[in-house]
Amino acid sequence: MKIFIRNNGLSICFFLLFVGSFAGQILFGFVEHNKDLMEEGTSQISLFSYFSTGHFIESTFENWESEFLQMGLLVVLTIFLQQKGSSESKDLDKEEGVDREPSPQREGAPWPVKKGGWILSLYKHSLSIALFLLFFLSLAAHFYGSLKDENEQLVLKGLPLETASAYIGDSRFWFESFQNWQSEFLSVFAIVIFSIYLRQIGSSQSKPVDAPHMQTGE
Repeated sequence: MKIFIRNNGLSICFFLLFVGSFAGQILFGFVEHNKDLMEEGTSQISLFSYFSTGHFIESTFENWESEFLQMGLLVVLTIFLQQKGSSESKDLDKEEGVDREPSPQREGAPWPVKKGGWILSLYKHSLSIALFLLFFLSLAAHFYGSLKDENEQLVLKGLPLETASAYIGDSRFWFESFQNWQSEFLSVFAIVIFSIYLRQIGSSQSKPVDAPHMQTGE
């Protein structure tokens, strides 16, 4: 068990942080939603019923959407774009290991590399494909939840319901998206620039403490 935790400590830590934060979102989102229902003069709902509300679906997937978009763009844009001095960038003056063509003779090479053909072609881009697929799935779920929440509020007010075709251009949906996207892009910009001049000893996201500011890459 100790070896497993040592080998997987980073993923375990972030997964536990995710579970704890998600539980907090559910708890406080449930309380907040029932507070809104009380203000509208309607009866409260159970925790189980909360999971099917637009309030829960929209608030969950609008955040997941922005995270997967951020990571997908970071993976793709770092192929072509560099930032001199940043630990988040490839070196401007030399080819790096990530640029080399995969060799099936390499020890421990994954099976798609040994298989070759279209499987290898797909595998060479599998990380960005997975992240953008998760982004589009989250975007669709966000849209569904946002529309559902909007219509639940309209029902309480006795107003006509929104259709999906009309809501796709609604300012609320795009406001929810852009308010999350901008924060993700800002955080990437911050780590790219900060890693030029600032250090954190022991972190893979930082250059060595004694590295020159203009040293690019790890």
